[in-house]
Amino acid sequence: MGVRSRMSEWDYLTDLLVVGSGGGLAGALTAAASGLDTLVVEKEDLIGGSTAMSGGVIWLPNNPLMVEDGVTDSLEQGLEYFESVVGPPTRASSLERRHAYIERGSEMVQLLRQLGLRFLRCEGYSDYYAGVRGYSGGVARGRAIACDYFDARLLGPWQQKLRASFTGGIVVFTHESSRAQLVIRTPEGARVVARIIGRTVGGRLKGEMRLTNGAALIAPLLAQLVARGVPVWTGTKLAELVLENGVVVGAVLDRRGKAIRVRARGGVLISAGGFSRNGSMREKYSGEQPNSAQWSLTSPGDTGEAIEIAMSLGAATDLMDEAWWIPTAVRPNGASVFVHGERCKPFSIIVDSGGNRYFNEAVSYMEAGQRMYQRDKTVSAIPSWFVMDSRYRHCYPLAFRRPGISPKKWKTRDFITKASSLDELAVTCGIDPSGLRATVERFNRFALSGNDEDFHRGEGDHERWYGDDAHKPNPCLGAIEKPPFYAVALYPGDVGTSGGLVCDEHSRVLDEAGTPIPGLYASGNATASVMGRTYPGAGASIGASAIFSYISARHVAEQLGSADAD
Repeated sequence: MGVRSRMSEWDYLTDLLVVGSGGGLAGALTAAASGLDTLVVEKEDLIGGSTAMSGGVIWLPNNPLMVEDGVTDSLEQGLEYFESVVGPPTRASSLERRHAYIERGSEMVQLLRQLGLRFLRCEGYSDYYAGVRGYSGGVARGRAIACDYFDARLLGPWQQKLRASFTGGIVVFTHESSRAQLVIRTPEGARVVARIIGRTVGGRLKGEMRLTNGAALIAPLLAQLVARGVPVWTGTKLAELVLENGVVVGAVLDRRGKAIRVRARGGVLISAGGFSRNGSMREKYSGEQPNSAQWSLTSPGDTGEAIEIAMSLGAATDLMDEAWWIPTAVRPNGASVFVHGERCKPFSIIVDSGGNRYFNEAVSYMEAGQRMYQRDKTVSAIPSWFVMDSRYRHCYPLAFRRPGISPKKWKTRDFITKASSLDELAVTCGIDPSGLRATVERFNRFALSGNDEDFHRGEGDHERWYGDDAHKPNPCLGAIEKPPFYAVALYPGDVGTSGGLVCDEHSRVLDEAGTPIPGLYASGNATASVMGRTYPGAGASIGASAIFSYISARHVAEQLGSADAD
């Protein structure tokens, strides 16, 4: 996998080779803006990877937009939140990498804005552990930013190469979803949906093809690269890394079956994602997790070969059993769909096969997945069951369907079960009826008082943000008592693995001794995450991908500048 012999002939010369076309494009554009010759390669035929399919949010403490809007934050508060949520520094999440993430992240945002990207602040999209007992340093108004909508027509023929957003043609921003889910419950919800409809229809009337979320981040980066003449090769995968005297000096690429030898004078940046879709790697590294990639929501190209190639050169890895977990339902057609804001709404709980609640249903999606796996070690909890009453189905969307809408093909035990009583629901789903009855009775008392004595649901700012503020006294707690009752099977799906190559604060890949492998950089889900085994806020994974790609490019530019000066 790694070639150690000197290669006397090269087919292509560049300064920086970027492997992957997700958040790595931020690094590619940074390199190009720094005057470096840059080449981007993507093994899929479409550009953007899992980033294009995502919400496209970047989580960044003390970011420039917060400063401009007067939202109180600081480097120190961001580091306090890291310490509180992620825990003490580790190899993957060293203090130096945490500093770099926050400080260099703001540099990246400023540069990308100068280059024409339009960012907006996601007001109210709270840090996931802000206001949660036992944690400090969070910001209730949120540290998340996203790109404003982008007209895909500006890409010209490259428009056909862009991987589609999960929202299709609806021009909605991720942070609007919590309010939009309350469309029939609150005036604010109705106003947000009206804005979304107006924005969508307005764009179509103008002949625009407006993109939001992950596609709106990838598209302007791609447009800038194309305008600068930066080559972007699709259908091209990394086959080998080339070493000369212990330095990565280039790579062998497989471009639609043809081997191409690329000399990268400044280095190679691996930003090709993780290995969510690689069943054998998932089984090898997952430990006790019963997961072989069947519930993943990532790009089909998220298969991990680049990580294995780097490992063959002695690169250290960490957190290989970890992922960005998210509770996931599987539709009758086999397609997975995540269940996120739905878990924060009243009139619902999640139970194991014994009918017992075992965690705060409204916690961050990563923690929710971890809780499912942990519970399954002692009590069957995969699947767990998302139990609702008729008021839930009347008031709130489910699996991207409007309130009250349940297609007939959904109504199977494998997706959504409907029953006239809790006992009937339990028997149909294989849940212990007495356990479910007792759990619901206890939960209903909590709902009446507004205080979840078992798991404190509805105390955190993010939980309440996704709750129903028209429901009192707790926007996340509502009694389950009005038939018919419903249940959806939930699995610990994911939106990417979060373990991989260990890197330093310059995003250089390290060997087992902690020494940088010269010329080799990595970012995003190809690395062991700076977020450790947690998800501090919306956009933590995309933030790490874009920011450490930026850091890589700046380091290469500095090193080449020093070499030229010599």
